[in-house]
Amino acid sequence: MSLVCLLYASTISENFSPDDIKQILSSAERNNGKQHVTGMLTFDRRYFLQCLEGGRENVNQVYHRIARDPRHQRLEILDYQCVPHRAFANWNMGYLQNTQTLIELFYKYSPSNQFDPYQMSPEGAFMLLLDIKQEIQQALQSES
Repeated sequence: MSLVCLLYASTISENFSPDDIKQILSSAERNNGKQHVTGMLTFDRRYFLQCLEGGRENVNQVYHRIARDPRHQRLEILDYQCVPHRAFANWNMGYLQNTQTLIELFYKYSPSNQFDPYQMSPEGAFMLLLDIKQEIQQALQSES
C-alpha cells in the first residue's frame, strides 16, 4: 500500500463557531487514529491548513469526510503525493494555537504579512507545518 501525503487549505464557513476547533481536533484524533492517518492542522480563525498522511485509501476517506463538514468551505488540495515516510508519525492530529510564534511562522512562509494558505507554495505550506510541529515539541519539552 502506498504512503501518501495530502495537503489542503479551506476557509471557515458561517457555520463555524470558535468552540468548533476543540471538537474538530478531538474527532480528528479519534477517527484518524482508527485509520492510521497522521497529520498536522493549523488555523488562524479564518483559514485551515492541514496535512494528512497514511495509506492512500485511508487518507482519501478522511479527506472526503472532512470535505463534507459544513464548518468550512472552499477546500483546495495544495499537494498530493506518494512519500517515503511520515513527517507526523506520532501525531493523529497536531495543532498549535494562534500565538505570536505562529504569526511569525505564517509570515516566514507567506508571500505577504497575512496568512493565506491558498497563496503559499505546497513546499512552503508543508515546511510551515513542520516548523509548527517543532514548536509544539519544544513547548512540550519545556513543560516537562
